[in-house]
Amino acid sequence: MSNNQDEPQTQTIAETENFLAWKAEEPDGETTYHIELNNVTVHFFSEEWKEFIELTRELK
Repeated sequence: MSNNQDEPQTQTIAETENFLAWKAEEPDGETTYHIELNNVTVHFFSEEWKEFIELTRELK
C-alpha cells in the first residue's frame, strides 16, 4: 500500500489460486470493489457491490 494520499488504500478481501477480490478506499472517500478473473477485472461501486453479493448468494 502507498502512503501517498492521492493513491487509493487497497485491501485484499479474498483470494484463490486463480481469482482475487479486493477493495480500494479512494482519496475522494468512495470505496470501490474489484474482482480479478484471470485477465479480466470487474469494478464495482459500493451499491453495485452489495447487489453483486446478493446475486452470488443466490447461485448456490
